[in-house]
Amino acid sequence: MIGLTVRQMQYFEALAQTLHFGRAAKLAGVSQPALSAQIAEMEQRLNCRLFERGGKVVRMTDEALALQPRIERILTDIRDVETTARRGRPAMEGRFRLGIIPTVAPYLLPHVLPELKRHFPALQLELREAVTASLVEDSASGRLDAFIAALPLDHPGLVSEELFCDRFFLAVPSGDPAFASPPVPPESPALERLMLLEEGHCLREQALAVCGSVRPVAMASYGATSLTTLLQMVAHGLGVTLIPEMATGPASVMRDLKIVPFQEPMPQRTICMAWRRNKVRHDECVELAKIIRGLDAAVLAA
Repeated sequence: MIGLTVRQMQYFEALAQTLHFGRAAKLAGVSQPALSAQIAEMEQRLNCRLFERGGKVVRMTDEALALQPRIERILTDIRDVETTARRGRPAMEGRFRLGIIPTVAPYLLPHVLPELKRHFPALQLELREAVTASLVEDSASGRLDAFIAALPLDHPGLVSEELFCDRFFLAVPSGDPAFASPPVPPESPALERLMLLEEGHCLREQALAVCGSVRPVAMASYGATSLTTLLQMVAHGLGVTLIPEMATGPASVMRDLKIVPFQEPMPQRTICMAWRRNKVRHDECVELAKIIRGLDAAVLAA
C-alpha cells in the first residue's frame, strides 16, 4: 500500500502551483526543507520522479501532470468535509482562508484586521495576496474560503457581495505643467504617458478602460508588479499612473508626487467579496462583508 498523506498532497499542490520550492513552502506555511523532504518521500512511495530540479528551475514530470487533477479533486473533497464539519459551530471561529488583490490589500487590511479581531477573537485568519484570476481559481477549487477583489467577476460557481466603491485619481509628477489645472479629462493627451501594472492585474484593465480614448500604443507598460513601484516611477518623472482613492492617503506624503482628480463623473471601481456558491460558509462570508462595509469611507482613504 502506497500510503500517501494529505500533507504530502498539499505540498504537491503548492509546488505544482508555484514551481518554486521556496514559494511553495511559504504558501504551505512550512520550512523549505520540510516541504522538500515530504515531496521526496512522496516520490519514493510512488516510485517515480514528480518534479525535475535544475538549478532554480522546477518542472513537473509527465507523471506529476497526470496525478495533478486527481490530487486536486481529493483535496477539494477533503476541504468540503472539513467545511461541512464546521456546521453547528459558532460563526467566524477557527480557520478562515481569505484572498485579496494586491491593489487593495495594503490599504484595506490595516483597517479590517483590528475590526475582525475585535468582533471575532477566535477567528484564525489566513491571508493570501494574489491577482484576481488566481483568487477565482483557488476559491472555486476550495483552497480559499473567500476573497476580496474588484468587479466584474465572471465565474458561475461564485457569488459576490459589493463592499464599497473606490474612485480613481491620477498620480503625476508634482511639477508637471500638463496637470497644473485639474480636473483631468479622460481624453487628455497627457494620458499617453500612462504607466500600467503587468498583465494579470485588474487595475491594468481598469486603467485601459478609464483612458480608452487614448491611443493604447502610446501607453507604457514597465511590467511593474506593484502600485508602490509605479508611484515611485511617477515621482521620478517617468510618467503618470492611475491610483485608487484608498491608496491616496499613503501616496500623498511621497515627495515629488501629486494626486489630481479626473473630471466628473469620476471613474471608479467596485470592490466586492466573493465565495463559492454553496451554503456551508455563506453566513460567515456575509457577516465579514457586513463588517467591511461598515468601515467609514474616510478611514479607508486615510
